[in-house]
Amino acid sequence: MTMAIIKEAQLRKDFLPQQALKSIYFGGGTPSVVPIADIEKIIEALDNLYGIDASAEITLEANPDDLNEAYLTELSRSPVNRLSIGIQSFKEADLSFMNRAHSAKEAIGCLESLAKYGFDNYSIDLIYGLPNQSPEDWLWQMEHLKTFDIPHFSAYALTVESKTKLAYLQAKGAVELKDENAAKHFELLQDFAKKEGYEHYELSNFARPGKRAVHNGSYWEGTAYLGLGPSAHSYNGKERSWNVANNALYLKALEQDGLALEKEILEEKDRFNEMLMTRLRLLEGISEREINSFSPVFQRHWLKESRKLLATGKLVQFSEGYRIPSEWRFFSDGIAADLFYT
Repeated sequence: MTMAIIKEAQLRKDFLPQQALKSIYFGGGTPSVVPIADIEKIIEALDNLYGIDASAEITLEANPDDLNEAYLTELSRSPVNRLSIGIQSFKEADLSFMNRAHSAKEAIGCLESLAKYGFDNYSIDLIYGLPNQSPEDWLWQMEHLKTFDIPHFSAYALTVESKTKLAYLQAKGAVELKDENAAKHFELLQDFAKKEGYEHYELSNFARPGKRAVHNGSYWEGTAYLGLGPSAHSYNGKERSWNVANNALYLKALEQDGLALEKEILEEKDRFNEMLMTRLRLLEGISEREINSFSPVFQRHWLKESRKLLATGKLVQFSEGYRIPSEWRFFSDGIAADLFYT
């Protein structure tokens, strides 16, 4: 698969603007089980094709149980300079409920090992809004962020994906997810972040000063990105494409110097709505300049619909644009949808 990914990068060299890469992200699936030597080969190939900025963020997504001392030793000698660790919870019962492979002990153990191997730039994921998760339980989870002085973390409300065990349990009535619980947890999360000096720079993301995620910022800010490998998505401002999920079809196409992907040209309406959905998740909100970059029909639509939300306080105006105030941020996606051009 490594050589296939490199070949895809070669075939799609012209998809991105010709400038040095500022971020590389190894994610999706379980990239931490890939040999470090293969990761280094991909990085070397990307450097040859595009060039990699000297200060580029190179992130590896990993599960806590994969980050043993042997792996961390090898990883510390590689170009990877940031880790994204799927901890989800520090409580054993929660991990069992979510069918996670690692234990709470492994989650804590991997965090204790990071500094030893020179990793001071990393992120962890936490989940809130679990059934029977009390406000006190959630506060206990967040205390671990203080204990380890986590530089960056993402916190997501538990969602039900179709055809999963959780969806089955919910359908049977064995599990109940309450929006009001998740909203309360989010409120506690905001208070904690403010008190502890974290910047709540995106709806689900929190960072110490200077530790914002560069790569994820490209999604929220509309920067072009290239995704390589089965199921990977790409975007260049006007066109979105996604690779076939089937490994065999993906490899067969590359063997024939082709690409197994689908693509769509985004209409102005699509780009307008996507801009609303992503920018209004950000602390900086959406700028007047971005709104005015669209044709007059969309500018008029914005003026009409934004007035309604400004009147209710769900949207506030500042010198450069508009943002959602902290008390309404939990509802950001719904507020953005209210502004869509349909």
